[in-house]
Parts: sequence; C-alpha cells; structure tokens
Amino acid sequence: MGNGDKANQCESSIIAVAGNEVPVSAAEDDVKERCWHQREALPGEPRCVVCGRYGEYVCDETEDDICSLECKKILLCRIAKSVSLVDRPPPMRLPTTDECFYVRDANDNSETRSLTNDQTESLRRKLEISVRGGSVPAPVLSFTSCSLPQKLLQNIEAAGYEMPTPVQMQAIPAALIGQSLLVSAETGSGKTCSFLVPIVSYCAKIHCGQLPTEKKPLAMILSPTRELCIQVEEQAKLLGKGLPFKTALVVGGDAMAGQIHRIQQGVSLIVGTPGRLIDLLIKYDIELDAISILVLDEVDCMLQRGFHEQVMQIFRALSQPQVLMYSATIPKVVEKLASSMAKDITVVSIGKPNKPNVAVKQLPIWVESKQKKKKLFDILMSKQHFRPPLVVFVGSRLGADLLSEAVTVTTGVKALSIHGEKPMKERREILRSFLVGEVPVVVATGVLGRGVDLLGVRQVIVFDMPNSIKEYIHQIGRASRLGEEGTAIVFVNEENKKMFPELVETLKSSGAAIPRELVNSRYTVVSSSIGRGQRKRKHG
Repeated sequence: MGNGDKANQCESSIIAVAGNEVPVSAAEDDVKERCWHQREALPGEPRCVVCGRYGEYVCDETEDDICSLECKKILLCRIAKSVSLVDRPPPMRLPTTDECFYVRDANDNSETRSLTNDQTESLRRKLEISVRGGSVPAPVLSFTSCSLPQKLLQNIEAAGYEMPTPVQMQAIPAALIGQSLLVSAETGSGKTCSFLVPIVSYCAKIHCGQLPTEKKPLAMILSPTRELCIQVEEQAKLLGKGLPFKTALVVGGDAMAGQIHRIQQGVSLIVGTPGRLIDLLIKYDIELDAISILVLDEVDCMLQRGFHEQVMQIFRALSQPQVLMYSATIPKVVEKLASSMAKDITVVSIGKPNKPNVAVKQLPIWVESKQKKKKLFDILMSKQHFRPPLVVFVGSRLGADLLSEAVTVTTGVKALSIHGEKPMKERREILRSFLVGEVPVVVATGVLGRGVDLLGVRQVIVFDMPNSIKEYIHQIGRASRLGEEGTAIVFVNEENKKMFPELVETLKSSGAAIPRELVNSRYTVVSSSIGRGQRKRKHG
C-alpha cells in the first residue's frame, strides 16, 4: 500500500493487491477503507496483522499483511510508538531499508557480563540443567544478555516473558552460536520460545535490507500435529512482528495453493507437518538451499512411528543445517538417531529426564471400564472437583465424539470433541472456543497431547490410558504451563495391565497416592519379579 490517506495522490506509489503489484490509479477503488469492509480470511490466506481479517494488501513500509487503510494506519502508529521506546524519533515514512534499525543488537553492558566457571556450575546445579557435548556457553540470566535485535527484545517483553526459564537460559545462547541441540525439558517449560528466539534473530539479521521476493526460507520447523504447527507459527509471528521476518504454515486441511503462494512471495520460516511439506516438495519447485536451521519439535514422536522416513527425506533435501531437537521425553534410541543427524550435538536436559511435570498433581483412580462414564459425569457435576477448562483424553476418534455428546446430554456441561478426522477449520474453531472459555470441556485424542499450549487449563482427565508412559507424561503435562500447578485425574483398571509397572514407578516418583488395586495387581507384582530375576542373571 501507499502512504495511507495520501494513496490516491501518489501516482507513482505501488499497492500490492492479492500478491500482484499494480499502480494506485488502477487499484484505488478496490482498497478497503475500514477493516469491517473486508471479509474474513479463508484457510491458507494471509491474515491482517492488526485485526486478523483477509490480508489482501501488503504494507509497503513494513511488508506486513493488512486488510485496509484503517489497519495500515494502526500498524504504522504502533511502529512509531515502538521507535519512541528506544529514543528514536518516529519518521514520517519508514522506508524498507530502515527496518535494519530493528535488527541492531541491544548493548546493555550491565547484563552481558559472563559468569565464571564456578558460577556457571552452581547455577546449573540449582536449576537442574545438565549439559553434554563440546564447549557449551554458560546460561544467560536475561534476554538482553543474548545480543538480540532490539525489536525482538521488545516483542519478547510484549509477549509476557519477564525472564528466561531454565531451558531458555541454556538453549538460547547455545543455539545462537550455531550449536546443534537435543533438548529435554518438561511440558510447559518454555521450549518453543527457546528455539524461536534464535530463529527470529538469525532470520531478521540475514534478511535485513532484502526485497520480499529475494527472501528464501532460512529455517524450518517440523511438528507432528496441525494444532502444534499453528501454535508455533503464531508464536513465531508474535516474536517477529515489525522485523524483516515472515512465516509460512504448511499443514494438511488448508489449501495447498495458498501455502505455495505464501512461500513464493518470500518467507523466512516454514512451519509444517512432514507429510504436507513432502507433498509440496514433490509437486512444486521450492528452494530449500538457504535453510540453515531445522527444528524437530516433539522429536521422540518425529523420529519414531510413521514420521521417521518423512523427516529423513526432508533432512536429506537440506544442506547440513543446524539441527535443534526438543521434547519432554527422549529415549536412548532417539538420542542415537539424533546423533546421526548432526555432528558434535550438544545434549541439554532440564530437571529429571522423561519424568512428569512436578507441578502436576496426579490422582489415579481405579475405575472399571463400565463405570468410567459415570465417574466422569460425577466429577463434572461436582462443584468441588470440576475445575474448567478441562481436557478429557480418550483413545479413539469415535470415542471422542460419543463421549463429548454424552457429557453434554447427561451433565448439561457443554463439551466438544477434537481429533484428526475433523476438518482443519472446525478444529481451529473448537480450540478457539475452548481457549476463550465458551466451551468448558474438550474431549480429545492424542492430537492435543503433544506440545499444544493450552493456556488456562489446570485440569486433565485421562479417561483412556494411552499405550506408552511417554504419551501419558505428555497428556498430563497439559495441566501445567510454565510451573503453574495443575491436576491430572487418571482412570486405570486391568485393561491397562501392560502399563502397570511403569505407571507405578511414575506415580511413586511424583509422590502420588497409588490405588491398592494397582499396587497389589498380579501384573504389577509379576512384572517386578521378572525384572529382579533378569537383573540377578545379568550380574550374578
């Protein structure tokens, strides 16, 4: 767009309409004056950075998607305020080249002093930070000590991050100097921010001063679910706001044409699921030669199951990128696979590896299968025990649909289901309704068990136990974000007998009360006896 209200006076100005550049004189009649004149964005279409409607135009001062002259004016006012925060007089018009101001490093000498070796080790012990690998930088005590772009620091503060969490303290400085990382930290500990901050910083500095069409993707994030991809991309846009940094979301359920168009217009970061990204690579010529950073979120899921071959296919299409891998649970087999992808990988572990979030109180209840619905209904109708918003995890898509309907009909508590068979648009709307409090209960499959930041959720009910203790740890972790206390009620019976030994060990390590039926089960006792026998033969 041109200069706001002066657009119709500047014949030489250019307006980007639906991705095509046309003179103002030919397009001025189509430019929306007010945001309410603009329609809602369809799946895969760009969204206005101010109001979220269809981002039909591109603001030529900032390269942000906007829907109207009204939102453009709001955007430029925000930028002027941001500039004034750092004692820089706001210009009448911010040329594209001036965006380099926003990527200058912040220099605060009072906070960039290095820790001594003794201080570093003491800090790591207190915060339960364990590192293995080469020369790993010391943890940082503040975001300002990371030599980040000034605008990124402002965005971090605006996003509500007052000081880095332990995983951010250690992972951010290591990632900023180009080290490949395998990071294990409990759910809700701030892992997403710890890989997004280095990505935004790197991309903004590299892309500073380049035209939009010159901007090749510099980083890629792969996640196992659409919901997690959407959340990660939204957080990336928040941190990269006002910087030369654009993102593309590449997931199933949204139009592929819109996704490829977005990439071709020039982006810094691609966030996607492996399957859809491979579809794009096969059908379109996407240049990935500039990608320097690859993130595998929920790496234990990405390097096992059906994702492994897809991930490796994408990895082989890149040119030896820095690899950042994160999860709350990282078994030894995944650590070996990760080591084969990156040389001299640094392993960072926060807290006790592969253990539940200590902020989540586990309440296991022995409930026979036929009684589980009644027990759930009792909880939902109890003022003492029901604390919405609540996520109920089940084992099947059909089960999610049937149980959510039964909850609504029987208890009067509005419940909706969410799973992989629902259209992407419907899943987004359900999640939005849940997070804003319109729907108090969501019944979900494991699609919400991994990484999704369910802010405000402090109660989870595991209605159907998952097939592995890893998935159990991820699911109950939805009840706590960044150390907030939460509760996970777990229904268990003999149908879960294969899980008994590991479940008892997990509950004991957390100090949870264990039902006597579980403790005395022959499956728990027999499994423990077999384990002791194997150890005797091994060491005898």
